[in-house]
Amino acid sequence: MWGGGKLGSSGGWFLRVLGPGGPNTKAARPLISSAVYVKNQLSWMLQIKPGVFNEYRTMWFKSYRMTFSYLNRIKSFRYPWTRLYSTSQTTVDSGEVKTFLALAHKWWDEQGVYAPLHSMNDLRVPFIRDNLLKTIPNHQPGKPLFGMKILDVGCGGGLLTEPLGRLGASVIGIDPVDENIKTAQCHKSFDPVLDKRIEYRVCSLEEIVEETAETFDAVVASEVVEHVIDLETFLQCCCQVLKPSGSLFITTINKTQLSYALGIVFSEQIAGIVPKGTHTWEKFVSPETLESILESNGLSVQTVVGMLYNPFSGYWHWSENTSLNYATHAVKSGVQEHPMSAEFAFKGETEELQANACTNPAVHEELKK
Repeated sequence: MWGGGKLGSSGGWFLRVLGPGGPNTKAARPLISSAVYVKNQLSWMLQIKPGVFNEYRTMWFKSYRMTFSYLNRIKSFRYPWTRLYSTSQTTVDSGEVKTFLALAHKWWDEQGVYAPLHSMNDLRVPFIRDNLLKTIPNHQPGKPLFGMKILDVGCGGGLLTEPLGRLGASVIGIDPVDENIKTAQCHKSFDPVLDKRIEYRVCSLEEIVEETAETFDAVVASEVVEHVIDLETFLQCCCQVLKPSGSLFITTINKTQLSYALGIVFSEQIAGIVPKGTHTWEKFVSPETLESILESNGLSVQTVVGMLYNPFSGYWHWSENTSLNYATHAVKSGVQEHPMSAEFAFKGETEELQANACTNPAVHEELKK
């Protein structure tokens, strides 16, 4: 908990720590600011940057009158100080596992409950391919993604994994539902080429973070983030397994009144396009929230585009409207010079503030504390 105290002798204010917050605290720190004021002289305004203490276990100050380029560099390199998640912290919802376990044998029925996902490949496969080709100077005809390593998170029965493998990529598909992976393994076994390019594993993303850190050129989480129980942890893990300058592709459902009316009431309860209980509206995420979390983890959002499904024709098409489904492409920041540590940044700024305060002994004494 943070608080402020008076400088009785000088008539100024300073910040002090009343008690440190726990390192695992999830709640964001409130924005707190305090002014250092000396009689007949206003020196500077200080502001605590929200959330910094929680993530770096160190605080630093940012002046309204001074800008520091190293703060931006530290933000870009937020992920080196973020610990790698292990199996002790899961993003898997056991209730969701039961739902998909009951449907595991229906993945490759193109006219069944997963028909919209089969049709979605007409949009999401070119979306992934075309954005990745922008990063490849030369590609092989027929195998444009040859040499690229892709992680398909929540791969289900392999509906998206297989098309990516056919484009030449080496793909690892992971899913926490054992029956899903059995279905995917069985289906790929009919194609000897895919059998060599695709590997499936029964696991969650956080279980493989340590062994696959900065391994993949691309991570795909298509129709997945609306099913996890800890979105921030999930996206942090996505970032950690990406190589620098790697791409993250997400398709999901916006959190709007329209998505509730059409995505749950109509699709599940009236038309039966998807089974009842497949989605929970509270888990839907808006593009703005998703972008905020991604950028705080060192990813820059390149594209956000809406997707609309026509239940009568069974086809998807792109749209400027993102109020229902949408696709996002984000890129992890590339290799840069190693940033100075947060502790050094705090020390450097404190020294600068002390230098500016040297003309006033009272403020100088307080800053020394």
